[in-house]
Amino acid sequence: MGRKYDVYGVGNALVDIEYEVSPELLEKLNIDKGVMTLLDEDSQNLMLENLKHLHCHKSCGGSAANTIVAISQLGGKTFYSCKVANDEFGEFYIQDLLNCQVDTNLKNADLQSGITGKCLVLVTPDADRTMNTFLGITGEFSSQELVPEAIADSEYLYIEGYLVTSPTGKAAAIQARDIAKNAGVKTTMSLSDYNMVKFFKDGLLDIIGPGLDFIFANESEALGLAETEDFQVAVDKLKILSQKFAITRGPKGSVVFDGEKLIEISAPQVHAVDTVGAGDMYAGAFLYGITHGMSYEAAGKLASTAASQVVTTYGPRLKSEDLKALLTA
Repeated sequence: MGRKYDVYGVGNALVDIEYEVSPELLEKLNIDKGVMTLLDEDSQNLMLENLKHLHCHKSCGGSAANTIVAISQLGGKTFYSCKVANDEFGEFYIQDLLNCQVDTNLKNADLQSGITGKCLVLVTPDADRTMNTFLGITGEFSSQELVPEAIADSEYLYIEGYLVTSPTGKAAAIQARDIAKNAGVKTTMSLSDYNMVKFFKDGLLDIIGPGLDFIFANESEALGLAETEDFQVAVDKLKILSQKFAITRGPKGSVVFDGEKLIEISAPQVHAVDTVGAGDMYAGAFLYGITHGMSYEAAGKLASTAASQVVTTYGPRLKSEDLKALLTA
């Protein structure tokens, strides 16, 4: 008998607010380009004030949420555990998740007062994305938001690396991992961002623990985790930490280790306008593939194609019909 969910995700609940900006504006606002920076509420409000003249697009986000939504759009069965506040953005977040056919602990939940987390995503003409995040109540994500019976009824658990920045979030990630392992559920994780590896490496290794079934990383994260400039050394390091893994390399494609061999996956050549969500989309399409009978190579090709498509448009998502069309392309 199959499990109820293909993938159960745990991660931050952030309303993504995306803007197109110039590099000069980033400099003027003294913002580090191309990485995720955590802000306090006052700093984010000041930034919002400086951006209010620009058009923006909102969606329910957070790295793992983008991945879970992609799986659901492709036809997978998903669950997402996260935390939002009893405010306008929290209500928007819940409704967006449910509209995407994602089951969640938030459904019928008694929400606490507070501020729902927001991520300001600033996209420059070179398609780079710079994220400035105020976690708000998602910084208090804890084991209280986990639904153990849903984890145990899933084929895979997917952990967002960003949870490492919060003590309660990190503890919840470890608890979810242990629940999954005890129930025979495969464990996966995304390293999320180079700054997570740079500043929270020990915490990430705590979440990885005795080893995971699969890790998703981009090249800079993999190199940072192994503290090397040598790609092969990074590959060898990941083989110690996880049975299988995928490393994305931007226009150079990706490599997938299936437990026995490295598979090189080429990336379709496209004109990128926005790299927001490329890694999240890759993970979502890949996890959909391997939970629906695809080989690791076929799943890698689907993931690479989906990621290449999402960078040609603004925002971390594709329309459901466009994403599903890739299954028959």
